[in-house]
Amino acid sequence: MINSADEIILHNYPQSPVAEKARVAFGIKGVAWRDVEIPRIVPKPFLTQLTGGYRRTPVVQIGADIYCDSQCIIYELERRIPSPTFYPSKDAGLAWALSRWTDGEFFSQAVQIVLGSNIEELPADFAQDRGRLYMGPNWAEELKQASAKLPHLVSQIRTPFYHLNEQLSDGRNFLFGDKPAAIDAQIYHIVWFLRGRCAQGPILLSEFPALERWEENVRQLGHGTSSPMSPQDAITRASECEPIALPVTGSSDAQDPQGLKPSMQIAIAPDVDGGEQPVKGTLVTSNQKTITLHRHDEEAGNLHIHFPRAGYKVSVL
Repeated sequence: MINSADEIILHNYPQSPVAEKARVAFGIKGVAWRDVEIPRIVPKPFLTQLTGGYRRTPVVQIGADIYCDSQCIIYELERRIPSPTFYPSKDAGLAWALSRWTDGEFFSQAVQIVLGSNIEELPADFAQDRGRLYMGPNWAEELKQASAKLPHLVSQIRTPFYHLNEQLSDGRNFLFGDKPAAIDAQIYHIVWFLRGRCAQGPILLSEFPALERWEENVRQLGHGTSSPMSPQDAITRASECEPIALPVTGSSDAQDPQGLKPSMQIAIAPDVDGGEQPVKGTLVTSNQKTITLHRHDEEAGNLHIHFPRAGYKVSVL
């Protein structure tokens, strides 16, 4: 039986493509997890109570440790559950470097296609929330432009699909061979998003039969085993635990470009202007991959909030 302090809790909602990435990662690992459904748009009071203001999806909670962004989630799953590995080949470094593209420009293209192709049907509050989050302060104009330039956007995303189809045309089951890897989840969620949320998505994908075969292989991996949990129970779980002890050795990165040191007061936010509230707290540890801060919530207690370093900006307060 899993100790409650080790229970994996996913804060997500069913339609989230990035949450689907995490759910597929759970399927690769074959893990049991608790499913906390959060609102699709702000406010998200229970989530932000745990994170200190971070509102993006998904977030994984394990006891009093909160892992923001799918990068951090995959890092931590591999650390805690090394087998089956997310890296069955010798390409882990290449996969992580590639993931900056899948999480960045590749995903951004898919978002623009989905939002631009559904501009007439988008509820006003959802359009404003996602437009501001992904397209910046001039989101309304950017959304109009995305709708107007859909043929161009589709032409741009067809190129990586063409190359992925070539990669898979030798009959391999997954991108790096016969065993699934993190990169399969990191690319699958974009295909899943386009197929399910863009009317022309299935037509676009039908051009690439090897990619569609791979897509079905990833779908068959499932999502592990989930059971529901209420947001309030997740808060209670955090209050019953203390954050895991992090090693003192390596808590400070001597080569850190910003000169960050433990005990500094810092704020962390995504490095794109999505109009989001930064998370403030005390720096615990940082390195080239991740950064962790400590904060205290009156109800949830002591918390460690973990972020990836790539894609996030850190300010010293």
